[in-house]
Amino acid sequence: MTTKEPLTYLALGDSYTIGEGVEEKDRYPNQLVHLLNENTEKTYAKPKIIAKTGWTVDELEAGIKNEFIEGQTYDLVTLSIGVNNQYRGRSVTEYKKEFEQMLLKAIGFAGNLPNHVWVLSIPDWGVTPFASANDKDSMKVAQEIDEFNSAKKQVCEQYGVTYIDITEEYRQIGGKPEMLAGDQLHPSGLVYQSWAEQLYHSISNSL
Repeated sequence: MTTKEPLTYLALGDSYTIGEGVEEKDRYPNQLVHLLNENTEKTYAKPKIIAKTGWTVDELEAGIKNEFIEGQTYDLVTLSIGVNNQYRGRSVTEYKKEFEQMLLKAIGFAGNLPNHVWVLSIPDWGVTPFASANDKDSMKVAQEIDEFNSAKKQVCEQYGVTYIDITEEYRQIGGKPEMLAGDQLHPSGLVYQSWAEQLYHSISNSL
């Protein structure tokens, strides 16, 4: 009897994907694999994560090139990118164009199957103690993030990719002490648990 190869998962993103300030097991891609392996008949290997704190879309693209995975395909791909484009004051128009190219790349990594790609919205970091400590205008941040997310959602709909809105929930919980990593900016494992659960329910319903 041959043992089936485990399914593969590629997680592309920035600090939220690499889990800045939390243990490896608490990153949402790792929590997602745990949920899938515990609750479905499928077995996923440890996620391949290409993400770094501070990355914008173009920096993620450079990061992917450095991993030499062109031509490889994965059973599942998640993408969470854009907060640093907003943070650095880049334009939504530029972001939409870059994000579209990145989404097409993600679909390619999913074997050209858009229904094997999931995109997370950008969380609103304006609700965090870091934002207030650095005199950031939370209303302005919220407005800009809404604009970036709107562009992101439009591109996802255009290509038939599932877009998951984690922003609204994050606005309610993201500033609570237990929901924060030590830097008072990034989420704790509890927030990532919620993201992993939302991804899990969507994935298990469709794959």
